[in-house]
Parts: sequence; C-alpha cells; structure tokens
Amino acid sequence: MSEQHSLLFTQHIANLQIRTRDLLAREGLEYLVIHSGQLKRQFLDDMDYPFKVNPHFKAWVPVIDNPNCWLIINGDDKPKLLFYRPVDFWHKVPDAPEDFWTDNFAIQLLEKADAAADWLPSDLSKVAYIGEQQELAQVLGFGQINPEGVINYLHYHRAYKSDYELMALREANKIAVAGHQAAKAAFYGGGSEFEIQLAYLQATGHGENDVPYGNIVALNEHASILHYMQLERSKPAQHHSFLIDAGANFHGYAADITRTYSFQQDEFADLIAALDVCHHQIMEQLKPGVAYPDLHKAMHLLIAEVLQRFKFVDMSPEAMIESGVTRTFFPHGLGHFLGLQVHDVGGFMADERGTHQPAPKQHPFLRLTRKVEPRQVFTIEPGLYFIDSLLASLRDCAHSTAVNWDKVEQFKRYGGIRIEDNLIVLQDRTENMTRDLGLA
Repeated sequence: MSEQHSLLFTQHIANLQIRTRDLLAREGLEYLVIHSGQLKRQFLDDMDYPFKVNPHFKAWVPVIDNPNCWLIINGDDKPKLLFYRPVDFWHKVPDAPEDFWTDNFAIQLLEKADAAADWLPSDLSKVAYIGEQQELAQVLGFGQINPEGVINYLHYHRAYKSDYELMALREANKIAVAGHQAAKAAFYGGGSEFEIQLAYLQATGHGENDVPYGNIVALNEHASILHYMQLERSKPAQHHSFLIDAGANFHGYAADITRTYSFQQDEFADLIAALDVCHHQIMEQLKPGVAYPDLHKAMHLLIAEVLQRFKFVDMSPEAMIESGVTRTFFPHGLGHFLGLQVHDVGGFMADERGTHQPAPKQHPFLRLTRKVEPRQVFTIEPGLYFIDSLLASLRDCAHSTAVNWDKVEQFKRYGGIRIEDNLIVLQDRTENMTRDLGLA
C-alpha cells in the first residue's frame, strides 16, 4: 500500500473521530464500542457460516475476515482496537496487524474472545454497543444497544465519502471490471453460467464468499429473473443473451456493475444499445441538487420512448407512464447508494435524525430518495425486462390491446437488459468509475 493511501486513511480516521465526538456529545454518551461480529454455527453441524463483518466496524478498520474484534472510540483518544488472535491449531490464525492502517489504533491482541470484557470501559452505563450480538451486549452490561439516534447519525453521514473511501471504491471497480471482461469473453466463447462464473472469480481473485453479493450470471430467459443466482452447469442449446450483475470488494468497499450482451448482432443488440443511450442521458443529469426520484421518473419516460420506438407498445410515452405500463418492463429502482454495503444505508433519510423520505407511491422499489450531493456514490442501473408474471398482469388490464404481444413473445427468450455503472458525484463533475476503466 502506497504512502499516499496511508495518508488518505489517516485523514479518513480523523474525519470519523470528528463525527464521533459530535455524536457522543449530542447523545450524552462517553464511548461507542463497535463489535466486528461473531461466527455462526450451522444447525446440527460443526462448521460455521461464512463470516460477514459488521459494516460499522469496517468503516474504521479494513479487516473484514476476523470475528471477535472490538473497537472502542470516544472521538478524542486514539481508537483502541481489540484484535482477536487466538491460539489455535485447527484454523489459520490471523497475523498480528501490521499494515498501512495500524498506526492509527492502539492495538491489544486477544487470545480468548471472552477476554474483551477486561478491556472495555469499567462503567458501561454511558457506552453504546454497535453490533449484531445484542444478547452478548446485554450480558456485558452496555447502557445502550444500537440506539436509534446513534444509528441514524452514522447511516446518514456514511453517504459522504472520504478520499480514502473513494480510493477504495475505485479499486473495487478496477477489480470488478477485470471480472466483467473475463465473463464477457467466456459468454462469447459459449460458456455455461457456471463456467462464466468461474472465469469471473478467477479474473477478480475472489472466492464466492469474497464478492460483496451473490453474482447474477444469467443466460437467455434467466435474465428476466432480477436476482437470478442458480448457475446452470450445462450450456443452453443456443446462446441468445447474457446478463451479468457482479461486483468486487476492496478493503470492505463494494463495486456493483451490470452489463447485458446479445450473442448475435440482432434487434436485441439494438435494444441494448438504445437502453445504453438512455443510461448515458440519465447519468449526465446526476448532479448536486437533483432529487434522485426525479432521475428515476425521467428514466421511465426514456424507457417509454424506447418501448414505443421498438414497437412493443403502441401508446404515447406519457400515457405509458400515467397508466403504469412502463413499470411492467422496468419494475425496480434506478439505483442506490454504494459503499461499505452494496445497497448502502441512508437512502431514505432527510437528515441526521433519521427523518424518513419514502419512495413515491408509484415506485415502491426505489431505494433512494435523497437529493444528490457532492461526495456521494451511486449506482445508475436502468433495466428493460420481459417478466412472465408482470406481463400476465398487463394482459389483464385495459391497456393490453396496445401491447404487441407477438413481439414481446419473441423477446422473452432474451430475458431482459440491465446496465449499471458506479458514479462519484463531485462538486464540479461526476466521475464514472466503471466507464473510466474501459468497460463499455
């Protein structure tokens, strides 16, 4: 890790310290204690589920694979890290921490998980526990457990990324783009979903438990299933289309990228190109001061125009939106915050107190309602799908006669299209991390 990265991390911690100091003063607390988490044993087995770290912990410490660690912070003193390093001949013990980030912490090694109690503040009445193991927190005697005021503040401010976080997100995109390029080549090479997945993981250097979410690797009609994760081992009789929604991790920060390809240079390829033009038009509108729901609504108008131009629906774009027809073909939200989590938190918060801004009634699956501000990071991911269950509902409505059902039936073999980029909004420009890395 370069000296520049180390400096960025130190600045990142200084910023988190300021936030913590302000938060503790506001909430009348003395410390936050953030728990990395614990392993979970599989039912009736002697093995554990893959460990997933508390995102509040990895906001401070770029360690995502070590349970039973604790972070003790008050915004003034050097953060204390209780780092779990047991004596164990069954499993690989983590190395003692010595990396670009370690100088920012007072580190105490723990040989036993229950020894953490010896290092916690002696009086926990004004200490807030942040983590998943609430029963443990109760046994230890914490005064507050995931208090709403604290969680709201942390979630709201996580939307504003430090320079270190932006660096990590760019690196995550770099890894993911390499995977997408390998997956694209595997598709055009005639691979199965399983083979394409292996090519992606090989190119990213990730295992299945390392990626930030389960990869969606969908051939043909499977692309109509928004969260398809089955991975057929056998190849289809014929390759028509390929949708891949797959990301990568860097120091706990996620990339989330989607691309769709046609196996032939046919009308479906033209449809992908048309949606890509719409994608660029919306990304150009992603600027400070814009309300994110307005971008989502603008995307529906553009998709309506595509549906009309390709003769799927014989209605005016405005009528398609008014009647809800576009929601059959574009049923999900335009995008979401991105960061420590793929669907990062705080998308519905009007302020740091947690005032809720719900999604528009007509668009309940939109994950983000805040105004766009500098240092926020977004996905933009429009889609156009041919989904059996939604099409069945459209057949039963008054607007069914406006739909070219023969053409819709022809396109069902392709499943659908989704295109997704990861973007940083800056004061004077918007940076497209994904396209800047050459992924068309």
